[in-house]
Amino acid sequence: MRYTLLCLGLIATIVLFLGAAPAGEGESKDLFNGKDLSGWEGDEKFWSVEDGAITGRTTPENPAKYNTFLIWKGGNVGDFELRLKYKMVGGNSGVQYRSKDWGKHVVSGYQADIDDGGQFTGILYEEKGRGILAKRGEQVVIPAGGKPKVVAKLGDEKELGAGMKKGDWNEYVIRAHGNHLIHEINGVKMSETTDEDAEKGAKEGVLALQLHTGNPMTVQFKDIQLKTIAK
Repeated sequence: MRYTLLCLGLIATIVLFLGAAPAGEGESKDLFNGKDLSGWEGDEKFWSVEDGAITGRTTPENPAKYNTFLIWKGGNVGDFELRLKYKMVGGNSGVQYRSKDWGKHVVSGYQADIDDGGQFTGILYEEKGRGILAKRGEQVVIPAGGKPKVVAKLGDEKELGAGMKKGDWNEYVIRAHGNHLIHEINGVKMSETTDEDAEKGAKEGVLALQLHTGNPMTVQFKDIQLKTIAK
């Protein structure tokens, strides 16, 4: 009996050990409830929920005077994987991450870019900072105090862009682990960056969705899921 109890205890310990999640790594969680903007903050003149999707819209009668953002208020993100679907008509948008909140719905920092014309979608851009850091189809290293250097090609920029569905839903995946940043769209890697500039590269910050100033536009987001990656 004693031997049996010891064996059962050992088996239970092994099961618990194998079933435990790695330290620091969380399960995916939904950041949008599909009904309203609970947990998000932005200018209500531009942001709403339509057809189960976060919707940002500007019109000739209601233009954005500057880039305005819908900011997730669930706290800063550091190392993570973010999955979402987006659809847009006209204009330019993007997903800000590890960014700084300046107030009045303005942020700065890393951006996974999106645009209706497909020229910038998939690139890494730094809002109010260093500008374009990695174009679509580029693997880039940014040295301390230096400019981005292309170290490899992921594919042809136009061919990679051909896989995007204009005016329809696309899946964006953003992975940030340490100074390593990857953007994927519809399962295809669009850009990859290693930011070795510790002074300018951010390790954590807010998540936000962009509505760009300029021509009238509509952008929508849904199925937004965040998973923390263990350091």
